[in-house]
Amino acid sequence: MSSEISIIVLVFRAEKTLSLCIESLLNQAFTDFEIILIDDGSPDNCGKICDDYARRGSRIQVFHTENRGVNAARNLGLQVAKGKWIQFC
Repeated sequence: MSSEISIIVLVFRAEKTLSLCIESLLNQAFTDFEIILIDDGSPDNCGKICDDYARRGSRIQVFHTENRGVNAARNLGLQVAKGKWIQFC
């Protein structure tokens, strides 16, 4: 099933603000979107935070990679996105 919008969130060393970002997205009145969390090998607890959110709902997907940089993370997000429109956050 595809969504209207795919929101790709690049995650690296964002442990203190990641939950706030995800909660902000989930609290939108518009709900026809998927959230794609790309954990780019973050050395903090971001991976666990992403996994916890992914278990909460089918609109959230998480992908863990070794740290390859922002361009590789963006490209992975674009490869897995199913939305008609793409947004990076």
